[in-house]
Amino acid sequence: MLWVIGPGLIVMLADTDAGSVVTAAQSGAQWGYRLLLLELILIPVLYVVQELTVRLGIATGRGHAELIRLHFGARWAWLSVSMLAVVSIGALVTELSGLAGAGLVFGIPAPVSVAAGVSVLVLIVWTGSYRSVERMALLLGAFELAFLVVAWRAHPALSALVGGSLSIPLGDHGYLYLAAANVGAVLMPWMIFYQQSAVVDKGLQRLDLAAARFDTAIGAVLTQTIMIAILVATAATVGSAGERPSLNTIQEISASLTPFLGTGVGKLTFALAVTGAALVAAIVVSLTVAWTLGEVTGYKRSLEHTPSEAPWFYGVFTFALVTAASIVLAVHDLVRLSIAVEVMNALLLPIALGFLLLLAGRALPAPFRLGRFYAAFAALVVMSTSGFGLYAAINGIATG
Repeated sequence: MLWVIGPGLIVMLADTDAGSVVTAAQSGAQWGYRLLLLELILIPVLYVVQELTVRLGIATGRGHAELIRLHFGARWAWLSVSMLAVVSIGALVTELSGLAGAGLVFGIPAPVSVAAGVSVLVLIVWTGSYRSVERMALLLGAFELAFLVVAWRAHPALSALVGGSLSIPLGDHGYLYLAAANVGAVLMPWMIFYQQSAVVDKGLQRLDLAAARFDTAIGAVLTQTIMIAILVATAATVGSAGERPSLNTIQEISASLTPFLGTGVGKLTFALAVTGAALVAAIVVSLTVAWTLGEVTGYKRSLEHTPSEAPWFYGVFTFALVTAASIVLAVHDLVRLSIAVEVMNALLLPIALGFLLLLAGRALPAPFRLGRFYAAFAALVVMSTSGFGLYAAINGIATG
């Protein structure tokens, strides 16, 4: 069990990335607890989606893009990889912008914190095996637990929490835009590709399926608990005034919590949590790009290879980070950009989840095939989540 656990926890900790932190903080600040119920509903949805990737990876021994190429052809594989590249660069921009924002809280210039972050990530991946990279990612992700302390110190009122979560203004386009951003912040296309590739690279076998499912379930609960903690913290503090403030930078989010949590706790805790979230997600997303491109082109793509043995793999990993860093240093409104990236994730969900469901029907051998009831349930989850994300995004953008 302990040997198997890792891919699920890491991808879920990466799910609560810097962009998700921003989205949850904006949700609490502008809408109080009204998006809390959506976060709870997304727990089983997240598990169902990622469990299918675990099942596909263990049963076939192949990554997600490779399976698309084998079952649907090279054109569809390149379409999926192109989509992944777009959302991944967008995600990396949010991670590094979160890192820059955390640095600015303490007066560290953005170029310094971004360059330091990229250097640390390159060092971790270029000098480690899969197991060592996994351990470092888990260690970095553990800093996200600091958000639980932030929520506890915010002292949310139970009556307001329950009442607010049941008040859902579906007719408000601003609410729908943030609802779409929350769906896109929880269900990200790169998560599907990463966990399947990680399962394969780690060498998990058929006997490991039960433990891998447990790994995924624990991760799904943990990542949503962190998202809820961020939402509750801002809802119980700045969101309780009824002014619906728009927090436009990481510094503003941190500063808005400081009067309620104290200067020391407000700054240090928030900065550590954002830094951990940004770094673990940056590792996951950049590795996803390198793994997936290798699956459709055929170059060596394992962390068990050294940089000299797999130059394309490590080169793509580094190029993705450097590209995102360049964009971060050129763009100013990073919070709005982060939320826009999450909405883009929601718009692309039908493609990502559609391929996942089709592969579950085609690629799984007999012992791993979905039962009739579970197949129907998975299809319902995929279609309803994709449909809501698409509806909320389109309606929110149309009036945004």
